[in-house]
Amino acid sequence: MTNKALETCYDFPFFLNDELDEIFRAHEKTSFQKGDFILEEGKTANAYYILESGLARSFVNDFNGNEVTTHFFTENEVIIDVLSLFQRIPSQENIVCITDCDCWKLDYETFQELFHKIPNLREWGRSWMAKELFDYKQRSVEMFTLSATKRYLNLLEQKSKVIQFAPLKQIASYLGVTDTSLSRIRKELVSHPNKN
Repeated sequence: MTNKALETCYDFPFFLNDELDEIFRAHEKTSFQKGDFILEEGKTANAYYILESGLARSFVNDFNGNEVTTHFFTENEVIIDVLSLFQRIPSQENIVCITDCDCWKLDYETFQELFHKIPNLREWGRSWMAKELFDYKQRSVEMFTLSATKRYLNLLEQKSKVIQFAPLKQIASYLGVTDTSLSRIRKELVSHPNKN
């Protein structure tokens, strides 16, 4: 069984072909419609998903009840609430589909079986987690060290689908700016494309 999303996600040099086959076969194809919740706040995650097509986001509600986008999930990425899934605790986040999404689902129990059976999956997991931690740290630092314009340009470069499909309000909250500020940034970039 070959699939680009699974191959991209599990691209790890030490996997043997038969290990990959077993891991791929353990995933179940599943689809969500625009607006569907993959995970809701207060519920415990029982699976993770590899996004084959579409766009999803995670968000929390701040102390004033406003939605704040914490992450955008694009093709070939893992849709997961790590804390909820592996600590078996209720999620603090919501994960919702911005567009229709096709995914490959791996439930928690099956993952645990494979994790203990295939040592290379443990190594892949450590490698994946290290990259996620690095990306999270990088984003945290950039929120303070980069201008809003530069953060927007980085998002445009790294996840152009977000700019295409996500509402302005969601992008603004992810970048830590107001809708008005983001509108201004976009207008400036259109009128002075070489300025930044």
